[in-house]
Amino acid sequence: MSLISEFKEFAMKGNVIDMAVGVIIGVAFGKVVSSVVADLVMPPLGLLIGGIDFSHLSIVLQAAHDKVPEVAIRYGLFIQTVLDFTIVAFAIFMALKVINKLKKPVAAAEPVTPADIQLLTEIRDLLKQK
Repeated sequence: MSLISEFKEFAMKGNVIDMAVGVIIGVAFGKVVSSVVADLVMPPLGLLIGGIDFSHLSIVLQAAHDKVPEVAIRYGLFIQTVLDFTIVAFAIFMALKVINKLKKPVAAAEPVTPADIQLLTEIRDLLKQK
């Protein structure tokens, strides 16, 4: 089997295609969630906490001069990213809770007893009656 045909067989397996579709949908869903957080959640939250923007907080190690840019530890961006992540994770958690509530519970099927076990059970019951 040639390398190309092996790759074709691998790429056309259902799992690989399902995974690719999942990644594409996940990226699109990530954009939707990011928009919800940035456009719907953060404005009221920013108003609530007084419009604090952590992204400008930093420790300057070397100030900018001439053509050399500033060297700084931007811990505010890290705090902002952690805050954004926490909000996004909470939003996804809440969305999944709603989705799981909307799903209909799948009824558990009664286990089917094999014919030989059923026959043995009937024989046992008949012997008990005698």
